[in-house]
Amino acid sequence: MREPWVVGVSGASGTPYAKAVLTALLDAGESVDLVVSRAARLTLLDETGATIRDAHWKDDVGSWLGRDLGDLAYWPAGDLAAGPSSGSYRARGMVVVPASTAACAGIAIGLSKDLLQRAAEVNLKERRRTVVVPRETPVTRSHLEHLIALHDAGAVVLPASPGFYGSGAGATAQQLIDFVAGKVLDALGVPHTLLTRWKGELNAQRNPLGGP
Repeated sequence: MREPWVVGVSGASGTPYAKAVLTALLDAGESVDLVVSRAARLTLLDETGATIRDAHWKDDVGSWLGRDLGDLAYWPAGDLAAGPSSGSYRARGMVVVPASTAACAGIAIGLSKDLLQRAAEVNLKERRRTVVVPRETPVTRSHLEHLIALHDAGAVVLPASPGFYGSGAGATAQQLIDFVAGKVLDALGVPHTLLTRWKGELNAQRNPLGGP
């Protein structure tokens, strides 16, 4: 029986993180249910020039990701009768990437403003793996309180904070994006090769043969 990961893309800047997570999940042979908020469509258009239209989602999402969609299903953000809106709908868990302050607040207080918020709330109440990737900075006290509420509800709060030890100061934007996506997949328990893991040896990642 199909048991997808639900991926919600909210309106915060950082749509390349969403693309990297989606691509990695599909590369791993995972099933994915995608929800793109209305605000995220504006951000996606601004950051990439890509458009996501409900009636043409296969063409639009395929063009954005630049690949075959595999086992990816799409649910309009305004469809509160969609599968992921119910706890009886089978899903492995959910990622909200990037997660705006508004999305974090709505999920934390159970607002269910749209399908993204409702699906995240459902995954929390069903005790499924739920990963929230806030990107906005700096943060206010209310934002911190909402993140604490999400943590206490069982979510993994995983800020989009890339590490440099795998690539050094000359890391490309894609390497930094992949680092965050790799941490997301680690939190989900999905195997990947997106990042160079710490080996307990300084500079080992740049001197694999043990040079000075």
